Amino acid sequence: MGSFASGVTVVTGCDAGEPVGFACQSFASVSLDPPLVLFCADHRGRTWPRIRNAGRFCVNVLAEQQTDLCDRFGSSRGAKFEGLSWQLSRWGSPALPGVLARVHAQVHEVHAAGDHDVVIGGVLELETPVQDRPMVFFRGGFGIAPELVLPESWDWA
Repeated sequence: MGSFASGVTVVTGCDAGEPVGFACQSFASVSLDPPLVLFCADHRGRTWPRIRNAGRFCVNVLAEQQTDLCDRFGSSRGAKFEGLSWQLSRWGSPALPGVLARVHAQVHEVHAAGDHDVVIGGVLELETPVQDRPMVFFRGGFGIAPELVLPESWDWA
């Protein structure tokens, strides 16, 4: 599946007054009416159960240069919010600085699928605070090397 390029997000929430979050590549829009999104979370993770308990979350869509946030929230070690400038949104979830978009949502449905949960969220608000290039994860790395971009003459049929 490494041949499928994806954006990178950080899903955040607050459980018992403590901010929590994890890096997530499996995020998508599901429906416009009603507005729904989804992300997938590993059953073995420590953060997802806490966000599920909170009932609300924020999907922070990372910009190309935010590898520091990706590293911070992609690690299972360390205090992810320590020394980080963030704000509590009006929806009760941590909003990260400098991101391309923030999708504030509440847990609508959860479906078990193998070793992950597919989480459907009802969108409460969408913010687009920054206009920049997105962070892209492709074949085990960030970005798409120029030599991998297909020429315009490529036959997509």
